[in-house]
Amino acid sequence: MSKHYRYLLILLTLVILSAGVVVYALHNSTGTGLFLLAERNIDQYSSIDRPPKIHPDYRETVIPPNIAPLNFLVEESGSQYCVKIHSKKGRAIQIFSRSPKIMIPQNRWHELLSANRGEQLNFDVFVKTANPPAGTAQWNRFSSITNQIANEDIDGFLVYRKIHPGHGFWRKMGIYQRDLHRFDESLILDNNYFKGGCLNCHTFCNNRTDKMFIGIRSALYGSSVLLIEDGDVNKIGTKFGYTSWHPSGRVAAYSINKVHQFFHTAASEVRDVIDIDSLLAYYIVDSKTIKTSPQISKKDRLETYPTWSADGRYLYFCSAPLTWSARDIIPGNFNEIKYDLVRISYDIDSDTWGELETVLSAQDTGLSILLPRISPDGRWLLFCMCNYGCFPVYQESSDLYIIDLEAAQGTGKYEYRRLEINSDKSESWHSWSSNGRWIAFSSKRQSGVFTRTYLSYVDRQGRIYNPLLLPQKDPTYYDSCLWTYSVPELILEPVGVKKEKLGRFVRRPQTTPGQIPVTMATPKAGTLPETTEPWLIGRE
Repeated sequence: MSKHYRYLLILLTLVILSAGVVVYALHNSTGTGLFLLAERNIDQYSSIDRPPKIHPDYRETVIPPNIAPLNFLVEESGSQYCVKIHSKKGRAIQIFSRSPKIMIPQNRWHELLSANRGEQLNFDVFVKTANPPAGTAQWNRFSSITNQIANEDIDGFLVYRKIHPGHGFWRKMGIYQRDLHRFDESLILDNNYFKGGCLNCHTFCNNRTDKMFIGIRSALYGSSVLLIEDGDVNKIGTKFGYTSWHPSGRVAAYSINKVHQFFHTAASEVRDVIDIDSLLAYYIVDSKTIKTSPQISKKDRLETYPTWSADGRYLYFCSAPLTWSARDIIPGNFNEIKYDLVRISYDIDSDTWGELETVLSAQDTGLSILLPRISPDGRWLLFCMCNYGCFPVYQESSDLYIIDLEAAQGTGKYEYRRLEINSDKSESWHSWSSNGRWIAFSSKRQSGVFTRTYLSYVDRQGRIYNPLLLPQKDPTYYDSCLWTYSVPELILEPVGVKKEKLGRFVRRPQTTPGQIPVTMATPKAGTLPETTEPWLIGRE
């Protein structure tokens, strides 16, 4: 190599090193931290015999190997912070920062998790004291935070509705999808596309987006449901309530609810919801027809929250006695209404229903049983129970429970257990991942006001591990977030239909008729239940 080229090489090296020094200075002056490829050891430190306080509290849990970085805030006083993230294989990630916000580089994070499926993931946190006593080390090292990396991925996307937690009215709401591998969030549809109506009850077939529903309520464009099939959109001219796809994709069962919201004069949660009347119906996709059956639309019962078994042979739902005749007032015994968990067999080829069976009785549990969801392998039935009623999100007493359906098949008894992940606030609205190893659920454990989405790992024995809060790029995001996140649904791929197209179908007058050809829980055949319910009723 000539002297000239050696000179250029040395000059280029100096430029690169100088740029690195500038980057270091900029990062530390702005307080955003510095990610170091080469490890810089802290040799002198004092050991603190406890783990550091961090926010969100990502400790002692199981982490999806494909989740976005778990950025966090170190809630320990100091002038500088160092975090070393390491596992059994691969290079450790080391972050130095003048800010307590620890921002983990995405690419290195995913490399480390991918190389260490099934292994422990350790977080070593060092905090530099601003004015250490004479003769003591400047750095404190806390006990390591240890988590487990799962072998199984979580589904790549999460769909949820965002709405402000109003008491009766709203302005803006929307259904969004989140890429769980990163922090990217995109809008599926919001009510700006149809002048401030309501949208809810997004439902997917087998965790996929090639068959899905979005429910619409609008004073201007009417109540309807959007059916999306392989990118095509169809507007069905009726309102679907809580909906569940048959695993074949040929049938969808849904509830029709006459809902009233009311308020308590004094309580930690003053809002409440009651179904004055409800029943189940089902939509047959090929024939575009809506039907019901006397077994799922009894005049003396309230039926809601349908969900299909994994093999499609049974429809599970919740049922309570209807003991009042007036359909426009809140009954005086509202706090005594409790739902049983029942099921009924169904033959999809002959379109015939069997007889009702009681799975779990409110009389036996003493609680109202709601929101059943069955794992894709058919083994686990996850559900809520609360003191009374049909709307767990407004009740602090609502907790998550699980039944081993495989064990019940052998013993004939449906034994249930309360999950250890419950808090003293409301737990509700849960869904399974396509592989049955993860659940997403809503909880008010942070504030008691806003529902947030949590993710938990489920092992093959049905143990559900400490939940982790849906990670955000800014670890303090939820501290000032005034949105409530509801109805989290895990899906394998993003919704591909553009929001503009969905908005056009909401606004268009043409719809597929939505009439029921048999008598249901209302006197008049051939129509949907009439309701005086104000269209501007906001529910989480």
